[in-house]
Amino acid sequence: MKTALVLLLLLAIAAVPGSLFPQRTADPNGVIQWEKNNPDWYNLADTVGMFNVYGSVWFSAIYLLLFASLIGCVIPRAKHHWKALRAAPPRTPARLSRLDTYRSVSFSPTPPEITGNQAAAQAIDVALAQLRRDGYRTHRYNDRSGWMSVSAERGYLRETGNLIFHVALIGVLVSVGVGGAMAYTGQRVIVEGTTFVNALSDYSSFTPGRLADSTNLPPYSLTLDRFNVEYETPGSPGAGQAGNFSANLSIRDAGGTRREEAVRVNYPIDVAGDRIYLLGNGYAPTITVRNADGDVAYSESQPFLPQDGNMTSLGIVKVPDGLPEQVGLVGFLYPTKGALPSGAFTSIYPDLASPLLTLNVFSGDLGINDGTPRSVYTLDTQTLQQQTGGTTGLASLQLGPGDTADLPNGWGTVTWEDETPTIGEPVKRFASLQIQRDPSGIWVLVFATLATAGLFAGLFVPRRRVWIKAHAATDRVELEYAGLARGEDPTLARALDEIVDKHQEQLIRRPGAPSNDRASDSNSRLSDRRTQ
Repeated sequence: MKTALVLLLLLAIAAVPGSLFPQRTADPNGVIQWEKNNPDWYNLADTVGMFNVYGSVWFSAIYLLLFASLIGCVIPRAKHHWKALRAAPPRTPARLSRLDTYRSVSFSPTPPEITGNQAAAQAIDVALAQLRRDGYRTHRYNDRSGWMSVSAERGYLRETGNLIFHVALIGVLVSVGVGGAMAYTGQRVIVEGTTFVNALSDYSSFTPGRLADSTNLPPYSLTLDRFNVEYETPGSPGAGQAGNFSANLSIRDAGGTRREEAVRVNYPIDVAGDRIYLLGNGYAPTITVRNADGDVAYSESQPFLPQDGNMTSLGIVKVPDGLPEQVGLVGFLYPTKGALPSGAFTSIYPDLASPLLTLNVFSGDLGINDGTPRSVYTLDTQTLQQQTGGTTGLASLQLGPGDTADLPNGWGTVTWEDETPTIGEPVKRFASLQIQRDPSGIWVLVFATLATAGLFAGLFVPRRRVWIKAHAATDRVELEYAGLARGEDPTLARALDEIVDKHQEQLIRRPGAPSNDRASDSNSRLSDRRTQ
C-alpha cells in the first residue's frame, strides 16, 4: 500500500510537464511554436519526452509499476476480506468491563415462575433479533461459567469500499491504457465554405494509438458554413474580448443524411463516435497570384495564425509553379490597422474595421520538391532571396480587400480578393478543429464513479463490534454491553447507548422482565450502572 501511494504521487508529479509543455497529440502547432521560441532547448526537451509526456518511457514505467503494485495490494486484501466475511464474529471477551465503551444493567425477573436462566436466555434472544435488524452479523456464545452472550459485528462495507476503490483504480488504469491504444486524435483547419472528409489524407496532423485502424475511419464530412464571433465594442468594459465563438457545421454521413450543428469552446459535438472540439480560429484571406500573362498561378484562402489578442495574424503563401521562380510570401493581416510609435503597423481591434494586408516577397527554392515534409505555416527564408521589404529598397506590398499589387521584376500581380459579395465580410474565417475518438471514456467514467462510491464507503461507514452478555445471579439477571471500534468511530458511545435503550425497551415488553408498571416499582426496578 505504501508503495502504491508513493507511485501514485510520482504519477501525479510526472503528469505536471504535460500541462507545462504543448503535447503533439493535442497541440502540434504549439510544439512548432515552442521550437521556434526555444531552439536551444528543443532537442533536449524532445529527447526526454516533454512533448509526448503520457506516451514517454518514464511515464509508462511509473504507470505500469503502479498497476502492478495495486494488483499486489488488492489480491491479498480481497482474500483476507472474503475469509472475514465467511467467518463468525469473534468470541465475546471474558471481561467486557475493560473496554472503554462499556455499560451494565441488572434486573429481577418476573413473574416468579420465570427462572433467572430463562430470563437471561430471553434477553440474549431479544439482543440477537435486535442486532440483526440493525444490520449486524451475529453469533451466540455460551461459556462454562454460565454467561450467555451475543457477538455482533458490522461495517464490512468499509473494507468492501476500500477494495472497490482500489479495483476501480486498476480499472481506470486499464481503461486508459487499452483505450489510449485504440484511440486517435487529429487536427484539421477548415476555412469557411470548405469541406473536411474524415479520411487520413485530409487531416493536417493525425496521431493514432497503437491499435487504432487509421484506414477504416468512420465515413462523414464536415463543411464550415459560417464562423461566428462577437467582440466587445470599443469603449465598453473588456473592449476587444470575444464573447462567443461558434463554428457552424454541416455534417453529412455515409448515407447522405445532412444535419447542422455548432461547435463552441468547451462544448464539443459527437459525430459517428468522434468528438469534435473547437481549438482556435482566425482569418483566412483569399489571395490570388497571377503571372505576367494574367494566368492564375495560385488562388486559395490561406489561414493566417493570430499572434496577439487583437488578431494581428501571420500567414505564408507558397507559389511553387507558374512564375519565373518559386515565390514565397510572408504576410501580416491587421483586422483594424493602427501604428506603433516606431511607425510599424499593428492591429488595435480584432474585428474587421479597417483591414490591411502586408506582404514581403521571397524567391528561390522553397524546398517543396525534395520530398521533405514542410509546414504550410512556416517559410525558411535563410536560403531565399528577399525581393521586397527589409533592406531591399522596395516597400512591402500593402493591400486592402479587393486591391491588387504588382510583384517585383514584372513577374505578375497579387490580389486580395474581397469576399463581401459572397459571405458579407471581406475576409473568410477558419476554425481549427480537433477530431478525437477515445473508446475508454465511458469505462473511465464508470470506474471513476465506482472509485468515488468506494472512497465514500471507506471513509464514512464505521467498522465496529458489539457484545451483549447475560448471566443469571441469585435474584437478578446481570446484563453487560460493550463496543469496540475498528478505527476512528466518535459515535460508538452514542450507538451503544441506543442499543442499550432499545434492548431494555424490548425486554420490558416481554414476559419474564419488568413491565412498564413494574419498571417504576421500587421492589422490581432496573438498576443501571453505566461506566465509560
